[in-house]
Amino acid sequence: MKHVFSTSIRAAFFGLFGALLLAVAAPAPASAQVNPTTQAVKEEQLLRQLQQVDGRISIPDAKASVLMQPAGRQWREFHNTTMFWTGAVSVLGMLGLLVIFYMVRGRIMIDAGPSGRTITRFNSFERFIHWMTAGTFMVLALTGLNVAFGKYLLLPLIGPEAFTTVSQLGKYAHNYLAFPFMIGVVFMFLVWVKDNIPTSIDAAWIAAGGGLFSKGVHPPAKKFNAGQKLIFWTVIIGGVALSISGVVLLFPFYQTTIENMQLAQIVHGLVGAVIVAIMIAHIYIGSVGMEGAFDAMGSGEVDVNWAKEHHSLWVQEEMAKSGSGSKPAAVAAE
Repeated sequence: MKHVFSTSIRAAFFGLFGALLLAVAAPAPASAQVNPTTQAVKEEQLLRQLQQVDGRISIPDAKASVLMQPAGRQWREFHNTTMFWTGAVSVLGMLGLLVIFYMVRGRIMIDAGPSGRTITRFNSFERFIHWMTAGTFMVLALTGLNVAFGKYLLLPLIGPEAFTTVSQLGKYAHNYLAFPFMIGVVFMFLVWVKDNIPTSIDAAWIAAGGGLFSKGVHPPAKKFNAGQKLIFWTVIIGGVALSISGVVLLFPFYQTTIENMQLAQIVHGLVGAVIVAIMIAHIYIGSVGMEGAFDAMGSGEVDVNWAKEHHSLWVQEEMAKSGSGSKPAAVAAE
């Protein structure tokens, strides 16, 4: 009797042990939770199973518990590769094109030569708005480029301590000068939008290449030609995109998520790189690239022959105003 009882106990024990072995050896269901503490779990498997990896914290901010998330790794990869090369190709590519353009075309001169008479192109308020927006943008551009390329270009030249100081000051400048830049974009839109609406005249200007590639070719244009209208709308549309994305980054996690902040950083970087490249061309044409162009935003007075060659329809309108009793459009240069 005792032998039979002990045999039954052994059979039950081995049966239970076998069942446990089968349970352990059987594959886990697809919906089973992954234990992030086990050494057998690989990082890739963990990230596939979980949307993010959280830790334990003792502070009220629950967002601080996020240790790792796939979206963050994708954003870092974009920031360190795509963003870097987009900015480098845009800026260096534009500089290269301008060097080639200067070597082939040279400086664009006034074909008829200076007339000795000037016409008012921009008043004091217009020039103030232009220089406030342009000046702040140049600081924003340089400090933004430092974020993207500083550790590769500037850090090896000046060392870590100086680079840290420059970057910290650049951060303050970027944050605070963003506001006058945004104000400037708004005023530029209000003051000049009426003269920057595309018309059929712009198509003819584009077809002639704006006269930039051929001497003696001067397609008609009003106050702003098609090239200047492109600059205007680039500043307005790009400025709005930079402003909205910049405000999101200035106030992190305020009514937004980490995903939206990553998107804002991508938009801010890509739009900034494109605008910097276009503004390099604008600065070139408005300074050393074209005789008489800088005077428009310098003194506000441009040579009459320059105006007739590049904005002939606008000169006719101003002369008509002068003939109707308005302030004379052309005066002798001092």
